[in-house]
Amino acid sequence: TKTISKCYVQVTGMTCASCVANIERNLRREDGIHSILVALMAGKAEVRYNPAVIHPSAIAELIRELGFGATVMENCDEGDGILELVVRGMTCASCVHKIESTLMKTNGVLYCSVALATNKAHIKYDPEIVGPRDVIQVIQDLGFATSLVKKDRSASHLDHKQEIRQWKRSFVVSLVFCIPVMGLMIYMMVMDSQLADAHAHHNMSSEEMEALHSSMVLEYQLLPGLSVMNFLSFLLCVPVQMFGGWHFYIQAYKALKHKTANMDVLIVLATTIAFAYSFVILLVAMAEKAKVNPVTFFDTPPMLFVFISLGRWLEHVAKGKTSEALARLISLQATEATIVTLGPDNVLLSEEQVDVELVQRGDIVKVIPGGKFPVDGRVIEGHSMVDESLITGEAMPVTKKPGNTVIAGSINQNGSLLISATHVGADTTLSQIVKLVEEAQTSKAPIQQFADKLSGYFVPSIVAVSVVTLFAWIIIGFVDFEIVEKYFLGYNKSISAAEVIIRFAFQASITVLCIACPCSLGLA
Repeated sequence: TKTISKCYVQVTGMTCASCVANIERNLRREDGIHSILVALMAGKAEVRYNPAVIHPSAIAELIRELGFGATVMENCDEGDGILELVVRGMTCASCVHKIESTLMKTNGVLYCSVALATNKAHIKYDPEIVGPRDVIQVIQDLGFATSLVKKDRSASHLDHKQEIRQWKRSFVVSLVFCIPVMGLMIYMMVMDSQLADAHAHHNMSSEEMEALHSSMVLEYQLLPGLSVMNFLSFLLCVPVQMFGGWHFYIQAYKALKHKTANMDVLIVLATTIAFAYSFVILLVAMAEKAKVNPVTFFDTPPMLFVFISLGRWLEHVAKGKTSEALARLISLQATEATIVTLGPDNVLLSEEQVDVELVQRGDIVKVIPGGKFPVDGRVIEGHSMVDESLITGEAMPVTKKPGNTVIAGSINQNGSLLISATHVGADTTLSQIVKLVEEAQTSKAPIQQFADKLSGYFVPSIVAVSVVTLFAWIIIGFVDFEIVEKYFLGYNKSISAAEVIIRFAFQASITVLCIACPCSLGLA
């Protein structure tokens, strides 16, 4: 007897069913090739060949000569069928052993494990030799009731409604409080520039400047050291920090718990430090009854949160759209199939309705007019028109006669067809499309992976830079106080030099942290 081996070849550059037919037709003629089966969506060819005559690399070369890209796939366990069953009626470990040993003796079963506690059986098999129905039959012959584990046919795990809701809420909260903060900031800028003009035109003394400055509404002090501007900014900032930033805090905490630093960590660090510093400075200013209002950073958190939560919200909305499309795709799959047994001369001997998951490769499936094709296959008998618009988008029905391929999920229109199943279960075109979309959803774009990798280095380095800034200014200040005095706004003799230096150093380092956030936004 000739030994027959099986190999898988990854084929690229196939665009339609005629490419598939072309490869299959040409390779079947070659010596040593027993059979070939090409899946268009998966871009995969399963070849059974005689290793004495031909090698997988030569097979790939043959496909390349036809003008397609082809590489031999190393891990061949892809072709194994996997079956999850619920087994009822097991009472003890010996039942488990009985089922496992009997299945392992069955030709074509590669692996089997039965769990008594959950009543589940997990079986790997070679679809060339044995199929799910045979396995179920073996277990039932032993006296146990078995059924397939019902798959969740809806795409509920791809539903992004909750995330969309939470980021929308986060964005709206931040926005509501951010607009007034921006308003206050712009007002302050305009007033400051007017003051600067006034200062330039009339050579006022700095005392008069002070008087003018403090006469501004927002600079008016409610309590000594607490201006209207700072008080309002504080009030607007608290809810954003609490509610707008809630999800960021959770994410950042999770990241730190796993000893990684991601975007969320940087955002949380910057906003928290800016907020905490501003709050402490206000308290200090009030305690000192300072005449000049301290520089605070209350405007930073709301604005950062607004931009970033908007980004997250839009991202999830986009993902949600894909999920909807996917749910529709999944709903196109047929749930049952009619399997027929043929006698000599294609005479119908019997037919039975089974679950789609139980259809095996090589089964003869009957599809009545108006029915959906449960699996991909080849027509054996019958003529009909088939609506394949779910895959091709072409509304005109396609004629099918014996030898043509049919796609699972497409709709048979006027004639009854008998088809031989070629791709079943997870190998059908429709399942492959669903799988591709799912993978596209769960995997990150290369640029996103790069950004995540960058932010892994970016966050610690930014934190380091701001810490360096802090200490550098403290040292500079204690060595040469005049430099700090020159740059520190509103320096008055009532505050001790050491405090001025530390305040200035903090302002510098927080500025570094907050300015790094929009860079992280750029990454986002």
